[in-house]
Amino acid sequence: MTTAASPRGAEIIRNTTETKIELHLVIDGQGQYKIKTGIRFFDHMLELFTRHGGFNLDLVCDGDLDVDQHHTVEDVGIALGEAFDRALGDKRGILRAGYFLMPMDETLAIAAVDLSGRAAYVVETKVRTRLVGDLQTELVVDFFEGFARGARANVHVKTMYGRSNHHKIEAIFKAFSRALRVACSRDERLAEMLPSTKGLL
Repeated sequence: MTTAASPRGAEIIRNTTETKIELHLVIDGQGQYKIKTGIRFFDHMLELFTRHGGFNLDLVCDGDLDVDQHHTVEDVGIALGEAFDRALGDKRGILRAGYFLMPMDETLAIAAVDLSGRAAYVVETKVRTRLVGDLQTELVVDFFEGFARGARANVHVKTMYGRSNHHKIEAIFKAFSRALRVACSRDERLAEMLPSTKGLL
């Protein structure tokens, strides 16, 4: 059992016929990462997610990219969400919800997260190109859907406005990581209190 000062972490090994994932997460980290999914722009988004969230993340995904990127992106989202859910345990003493408004040059994005125990997601990127770098942009939605399912969380991310499609996606990932960082934060006043009137999350 972890104490209030212990770094919270989890390891996920997820093997299917479509992807093989090994993931180690530390929530109370220093923004350190080693990430390889075979999709370089996706790696970049996960790297900045880790750095801006102050998490530590080691992640390797060997996916069937010869078929499509979908399985890799979605399954990484699921595994990452599961890691947060596992690392947070019964969620006593955390803030549970967080939001962040993130500027990225000419782009503005907002994210809100509630670690509610219920999976729901809304994603609006305003990206109209098929690719940004080597990432199929429609799969940004699949990543956040997967994360919401794995973490059993409400995830809302939206680009408010912007010009650069790169910035639109990057701003969303940065906003999401900082909102999640707040949601995972411990609140000394809550101590061992469960942040719910239901008695269960």
